[in-house]
Amino acid sequence: MSVLRRAVLRTGRILIQSSVEVMAARSVFAGPIKRLFPRVSFTQTRSWCSDGPVSDRAEVRLKRLDGEDKGIVEVLMCRERARNSLGRVFVGQMRELVSPLHHDAAVRVVVFRSLIPGVFCAGADLKERAQMSNPEAELFVHGLRSLMNDIAALPMPTIAAVDGFALGGGLELALACDLRTAAHSAQMGLIETTRGLLPGAGGSQRLPRTVGFAVAKELIFTGRRVGGERALELGLVNCSVPQNPTGDAAHKEALSLAREILPQAPIAVRMAKVAMNRGVEVDISSGMAIEGMCYARLIPTRDRQEGMAAFIEKRPPRYIGE
Repeated sequence: MSVLRRAVLRTGRILIQSSVEVMAARSVFAGPIKRLFPRVSFTQTRSWCSDGPVSDRAEVRLKRLDGEDKGIVEVLMCRERARNSLGRVFVGQMRELVSPLHHDAAVRVVVFRSLIPGVFCAGADLKERAQMSNPEAELFVHGLRSLMNDIAALPMPTIAAVDGFALGGGLELALACDLRTAAHSAQMGLIETTRGLLPGAGGSQRLPRTVGFAVAKELIFTGRRVGGERALELGLVNCSVPQNPTGDAAHKEALSLAREILPQAPIAVRMAKVAMNRGVEVDISSGMAIEGMCYARLIPTRDRQEGMAAFIEKRPPRYIGE
């Protein structure tokens, strides 16, 4: 049996096993999690952020850009009084908005941003968490981890625009995204050890994969916060820019990055994400097999033919995602 064939078979077993484990975990926790995160109706969602009754409050909203930015979707966090802390309603609404994006071929880039000045996401809602029993707290954190995994698994590129504090679960949300932009004035940190906890929504796994194990251990063990410039030095963010008078410098940088991605062939971009995300989880031989399978998916696409034709005809390509 060839090396490539063995790698493909091994990769298939890895992906199948991973899928089975995820499905099993979801089936065990599905009922309790649904009770913790009730389905939220968005029929009354307003165009502004409110702290009224739960049934009439939008803590997270979705905005689809149009014109030349068509294909960019923004997830807007706007829980003002609680600084976008991760409460039940906030998490439930974000889950409801993120889930349909997995199957939306018209979306090419997703940007996560805050509408609250000076804050991206302050992390856990400790007041709400204090009212939970130990089993309820464990289920809540499992549901939060599941949400971060859903964000990380979105098929299109995702960008976190960090214009303020991203602490604990807030930084875990940013780490679940593919790319991160930050203002110099932003403050980021996995501070859970200062509260007697460890990062429980993916931070202990994603931070080492982002900045390396030694640096991640230092940041988590100390609960240290870092600014935007230091985050760039560590590789925690892709770029850091001075904050502007309107407080949205990181968002503007995220949009600029999204606009660079937007003209590229969407299927190729999605397959590149699969190849990198899956490949980093396995040995290099299996990773090469995954790359080969992703590449093979692109060969029969109309976008590949368009890319070749545009190159020969010396014109910009017009990709349609087919």
